[in-house]
Amino acid sequence: MIDVPTLVEQAREGRPRAVARLISLVENAAPQLREAMAALAPYTGRAYTVGLTGSPGVGKSTSTSALVSAYRRLGKRVGVLAVDPSSPFSGGALLGDRVRMQDHATDPDVFIRSMATRGHLGGLSWSAPQALRVLDGAGCDVILVETVGVGQSEVEVAAQADTTVVLLAPGMGDGIQAAKAGILEIGDVFVVNKADRDGADATARELNHMLGLGEARGAGAWRPPIVKTVAARGEGIDEVVEALEKHRAWLAETGELAVRRRRRAADEVEAIALAALRARIGDLHGDRHLSALAERVADGTLDPYGAADSLVASLTRSQTGPSAP
Repeated sequence: MIDVPTLVEQAREGRPRAVARLISLVENAAPQLREAMAALAPYTGRAYTVGLTGSPGVGKSTSTSALVSAYRRLGKRVGVLAVDPSSPFSGGALLGDRVRMQDHATDPDVFIRSMATRGHLGGLSWSAPQALRVLDGAGCDVILVETVGVGQSEVEVAAQADTTVVLLAPGMGDGIQAAKAGILEIGDVFVVNKADRDGADATARELNHMLGLGEARGAGAWRPPIVKTVAARGEGIDEVVEALEKHRAWLAETGELAVRRRRRAADEVEAIALAALRARIGDLHGDRHLSALAERVADGTLDPYGAADSLVASLTRSQTGPSAP
């Protein structure tokens, strides 16, 4: 039997095992999840969430590890949510070891968790928002969300982060990638990593040119900075942290931080509601009504939209109870 109040109290005290168990409740959609989220709610809304995205091989894990070190030097408690590709067999994270972050494994003020995408094409697991809520409620000052690295399909990270960092590297086709609207539009800070390689300056110039071609910005609008780093040696990481803190200050001053967090909360509520509806529809797969509708669609006597309307109507009736005769 899971004692949720004790678990939340231990997580607030910074006990990694308690935080891990709470995130496991999230991943497994455990019955105690509702109680855990309710208990954590008063302690959330304080952490600064930074999303890191970019094509595979640009050095996201190395950059994340370097940022953890930088924030720890500032005395910050750091949480890392590393979203990995899923195993097609177990559904688990393929890169769960996170060997590049082992330097922080013994630091009690750093919590690192790998989560599987579970086939979610947006680059983030559906349970990621609740996992972020756990890390926030557990007292993390900064939460770093490192995504899979599948390019255009992971722009969803922007919806979960206060600030989104887009990483690029010279010689990896990122110049073309930067021209694509999805990646270009979500970046609040752009980082050209592996800047000791040939072509780094050209990549930064091209990126700066593409940003200049974007929509006209009004007075006081945020202009995404471009920072060059060699994350493997820690070079340029302090400049990245400085850029992040400037963006955080701009978000607070303009009210954009509150806007982004309300939008995130709305998306989270909608996702939970949709999951509940999907589960209810799933319960109908053996239902005679659904079977009858499927048969009529298959033989052409009913179109799928009409069948869907009938199914929704049946769900509504089941929610409100049987109608009066």
